Amino acid sequence: MKLKFLFLLTILTTLCAASHAEQVISFKDFRIPDSGRVVVPVIEGTELTGVAAEVDVKTSGALAAAVAEAEFTGKVDKTLTLFGIAPYDRVDLIGLGDKAIDRTVAENFGGTVGGLLGKVKGGNVQVLWNPDGATSDANAARVAFGFRLGSYRFDRYQEDKADPAERPEIVILSNDESASVFASDLDHLARGVYFARDMPSEPGNVIFPESFIDRAEVLLDEVDVKIKVLDEKDLQRLNMEAHYGVGKGSVRPPRLLIIEYMGGGEEAPVVLVGKGITFDTGGISIKQNKGMWAMKGDLGGAAVVIGTLYAAAAREAKMNIVALAALAENMPSRNANRPGDIQRTMSGKTIEILSTDAEGRLVLSDAVHYAQVNYEPSVLIDVATLTGSVGRALGDDYAGVFGRHQHLVDQLIQASRTANEGLWQLPLDDHHFKQLKSDFADIKNSDTGSPGASTGAAFIGSFVEEDQVWAHLDIASVDKLDKGRPTMPKGFSGWGVRTLDEYLRQVQ
Repeated sequence: MKLKFLFLLTILTTLCAASHAEQVISFKDFRIPDSGRVVVPVIEGTELTGVAAEVDVKTSGALAAAVAEAEFTGKVDKTLTLFGIAPYDRVDLIGLGDKAIDRTVAENFGGTVGGLLGKVKGGNVQVLWNPDGATSDANAARVAFGFRLGSYRFDRYQEDKADPAERPEIVILSNDESASVFASDLDHLARGVYFARDMPSEPGNVIFPESFIDRAEVLLDEVDVKIKVLDEKDLQRLNMEAHYGVGKGSVRPPRLLIIEYMGGGEEAPVVLVGKGITFDTGGISIKQNKGMWAMKGDLGGAAVVIGTLYAAAAREAKMNIVALAALAENMPSRNANRPGDIQRTMSGKTIEILSTDAEGRLVLSDAVHYAQVNYEPSVLIDVATLTGSVGRALGDDYAGVFGRHQHLVDQLIQASRTANEGLWQLPLDDHHFKQLKSDFADIKNSDTGSPGASTGAAFIGSFVEEDQVWAHLDIASVDKLDKGRPTMPKGFSGWGVRTLDEYLRQVQ
């Protein structure tokens, strides 16, 4: 058994290490190259301006002629690839639009570069980042960050997967001091996002509660954190029947993963709690087969909070952060929860289970209570792929945010805007709490006659003390994209790492 475990851990470590075999990014002082492959930002207009005009001089006007023939005007995120425009082998033009050049523009530009160069091999590509001659100091680091995000691919199980060693070196030419910013900070943030994308992308036969923890431990090995794991016996001992009950139908037992990063002295920590259902069949209330494969991604909230904590720890943030991942696999079996069952929680409240497919709120009910009892958080934020109704309300442009404390909701919304992710407040009031009153227990876990996203938030809020500053993020609308964006390729998005990271920076 010990040899089998060591073999599994070796495989997991190798796979995780492979996900971090990244394309080389370097920084050099800005200049107009004399040859090679170049990427050029284009400010929207009828004529080439700024750095694009300087490159055109090198081509003796050939670039401007090709751009005019292609009717390329630099509209935002539009691209044009040209070959053999002497003295260059390849020229990629990327439109910036006509807005002010800020970090979002820089990140989207970098993400678009990542998408364009996905199949380019060998040598290097020089990225000219000085569009108007006045870019801010950190913008080139943001370009590199965007490139990391935009070039993400999950091809681990494909025969023709990309080899990072075959990809070209990305050389960012800019008149700022971004190399250290990227290396000491934003590259770590990109790795946090990668983790939050990797975990839901993995199949359910590879990632389950114990192997999720193994992957997290590999990621966190290089930072100064403390890791604690509660197993199924611990959950039962602590009367965390709601969490244990979700996972008891599976041969892969549930776990609560607790990670502490204490960089802020004696201050109360910010606690992040993530839903980590490693596969969700719906349990006895089984889902339809159509689309069930995507339920391997129901652990997205847990992956997001760990990716966020990793990024903060790697940059040595001066604050205390605790991340809890409530992990379970929701399977039907003779030992699984039944509709109508009543379970006791760590808080003492009892829950009537009307649907075993409303399981995420069950694991979170025990986790948020555990967080309050053991850490007395300054702020408590839970993240979950909780409800389909949030997507019906908001589409895939926004995640939903709920809370009793408006100042925290406002801070999170502002952080999401700054971070180039979308967040929209949805209602949470007494009516939603009353909808969850049970005839047989203290609370029921679902009510089909009420707004699912709001009552889901109310259920979790029922286990949060009213004076505890708390917010709930329902990311089920944004965790997986059917169509890619500059910094979010098609697939599982890792939404929330950037927003929570920005929030932590603002309150640090």
